[in-house]
Amino acid sequence: MTDLLTTEEYKAIAKGLMLPNGAFIDGTFRPAISGKTFDTTNPATGEVLASIAACDAADVDFAVARARDAFEDGRWSRLHPGERKEVLLRLAKLIERNAHELAVMESLDSGKTIYDCSTVDVPETVHCLKWHAELIDKIYDQVSPASDNHIAMVVREPVGVVGLVLPWNFPLLMLAWKIGPALAAGCSVIVKPAVETTLTALRVAELAMEAGLPAGVFNVLPGSGSAVGEPIGRHMDIDAVSFTGSTATGRRFLGYAAESNMKEVTLEMGGKNPAVVLDDAENLDRVAAHIVNGAFWNMGENCSASSRLIVQKGVKDALLERVVAHAREWPMGDPLDPLNRVGALVSKAHFDKVCSFFEKGQKVLLGGKAKDGFVEPTILDFADRDARPVREEIFGPVLSVLTVETFDEAIALANDTEYGLAASIYTANVKKALRGARAIRAGTVTVNSFGEGDISTPFGGFKQSGFGGRDNGIHAHDQYTQLKTIWVDLSDDADESVA
Repeated sequence: MTDLLTTEEYKAIAKGLMLPNGAFIDGTFRPAISGKTFDTTNPATGEVLASIAACDAADVDFAVARARDAFEDGRWSRLHPGERKEVLLRLAKLIERNAHELAVMESLDSGKTIYDCSTVDVPETVHCLKWHAELIDKIYDQVSPASDNHIAMVVREPVGVVGLVLPWNFPLLMLAWKIGPALAAGCSVIVKPAVETTLTALRVAELAMEAGLPAGVFNVLPGSGSAVGEPIGRHMDIDAVSFTGSTATGRRFLGYAAESNMKEVTLEMGGKNPAVVLDDAENLDRVAAHIVNGAFWNMGENCSASSRLIVQKGVKDALLERVVAHAREWPMGDPLDPLNRVGALVSKAHFDKVCSFFEKGQKVLLGGKAKDGFVEPTILDFADRDARPVREEIFGPVLSVLTVETFDEAIALANDTEYGLAASIYTANVKKALRGARAIRAGTVTVNSFGEGDISTPFGGFKQSGFGGRDNGIHAHDQYTQLKTIWVDLSDDADESVA
């Protein structure tokens, strides 16, 4: 965990930042081929931070060509696994050394609180890169049980040039989730950060070169989805795409793959995640703390946020009293003040979207106010299970409360969604906990806590929350490798060898 500084110290770091503004291709910063730029702004103040190179299809073509050259000549893809490990460990160390700079850069660019950037995002980024680096020379290939006259080897090979399309809610950490296993596997990568949050990806690419990553292996192309994301998805010389973002955009990448070279596609998308609290849940104060953290951490801009509280009637009043009390302990304000737990939403457009879920006549238990990019932690109680805030992903600090009578009703309601990313269940009954965890259709189900597992556990969703693979854990490497069978005939008999 990075030690927290004072507000004044963070503001001093902010004033002294040298912000990157070019695309990073083939080991160096470059302007977009078109010469176009776009402004990236601080959502908490509206201040323009930098004018960034606005890449397009021409830049994608150029970056892919350089990435392909790097992959084919083996400068990284055929480097000894131990050497790749050392480079990634040096990168992790450089990120650690520049932790305060990266945390401030992330906070300014995204509106996230410096508390979260310093205590979660940067440390977890370092941990993720170290974990995948250490795994490089510890994943063994296999020998199948062939006949006595044959040896059949099953080996992993890097898939090639990979497009990594990032979301704006965890720019630095999601970068690590993708480049960690991709670079560990030996791939060359084309990173497309979200247009709202480009700065830390560019800075990490620069640090990667300092760590010894060869030119052409790690490229970062800022720009819009239509100008950069779609050309990546349609590119005939990109072998795979890993995307984290909205379900609507994820669908497009499947279409791009089908219409181009049938590239591998892995999608981690939205969620409308239930937190089920049964009548027999113990320590309601602790349960409430987990509910609040799940709903309001990162301003609810989290695909695994606990956005639906499904609570049995007998414990509802006692639980909500504690939930409201804990939510009041999350101060909102200047993201560079380490005492604040709620910052600004990432953009004016997203602020307007979140505010559109507030309507007259709603039963507001807490919050419901919004101004100048900031939305208060809000708790709404619903009888209508088809209300828009109950059904749709809000991606803001809004918790919808639904009341049920029975365990079976709670599980059915938890599953009554097109999503299936994460869920939690709170109960003192072990059998109910396990039955519920098995019955809920979600990629991660936590018991008596909110969370996503850790770096060692696969993360991804069921239904419209995920497709094609998982992030985190050894399973993440499956996205970036191909399995090859090498069949060796040991027979001396020509007829037998033909058979």
